[in-house]
Amino acid sequence: MVRVPAHPATRWSAVARVHGQPAAWLAQRGGVALMRFDQRLVHLNLHAGSSDGGTTGWRYGDQISRREIHLVVAAVNGGFKLTYRDVGFMAGGHVAAPIRPGLASIVTYTDGTSDIGAWRAGVPARGKAVYSVLQNQRLLVDRGVAAPSVAGCVITCWGETIGSRSVVARAGLGITEDGQLVWGAGAELDPAGLAAGLIRAGAVRAIELDINPAWVAGYLYVHSRSGPAAVQVMPGQVGIAGQLLEPYSRDFLTFVAN
Repeated sequence: MVRVPAHPATRWSAVARVHGQPAAWLAQRGGVALMRFDQRLVHLNLHAGSSDGGTTGWRYGDQISRREIHLVVAAVNGGFKLTYRDVGFMAGGHVAAPIRPGLASIVTYTDGTSDIGAWRAGVPARGKAVYSVLQNQRLLVDRGVAAPSVAGCVITCWGETIGSRSVVARAGLGITEDGQLVWGAGAELDPAGLAAGLIRAGAVRAIELDINPAWVAGYLYVHSRSGPAAVQVMPGQVGIAGQLLEPYSRDFLTFVAN
């Protein structure tokens, strides 16, 4: 069950319950929209886009799938375009962009749990089988501290922006000490602001996801007999046509009830 408040507060507000227990929370702090997910009740799926990855060979493709449609809690944008530097993408043994050591990685294991860290320097965990990996740049946050480059290396280190602006729409995904996933995004953020928002939300490690207005979006899905209805969670969000319920060209992430 998903219920979205009309006006998100600075304090966490439960927006989804799974098996009667709070599973997802929403907050708005300092220009950063935040969603937090309990991995005991919600798992993450990595989707390939019709352009980023192509339409064949994926269990989770360019729109929310039939196996997710009645269980999806939220969905958010993925990483940079797969032709960009310092990215990687693999799911179910199918590789769209090679996985490289040292890059910031969202790793989902075959047991359904996910972690975030530097590839071969924190993830994957020893003895755990990997199902999917999304890589994007270097870690934005590590050990609860923002990367040193967030202030002085904005474009080169954290992605080319429209008009070479430092402050644009940005999104990121972090993980807390106890394993909860935290997504953060804002319409007007530099890398330091995004990192600070995720750290304040409890992230000890985090990865920057996509940037620029057209590609930063987060949705919660309110369910009814006719199917899920998407609700935007980020103020100033341009939005994605079809709200990830229809085919989309870029990769994205869904949060689905266990």
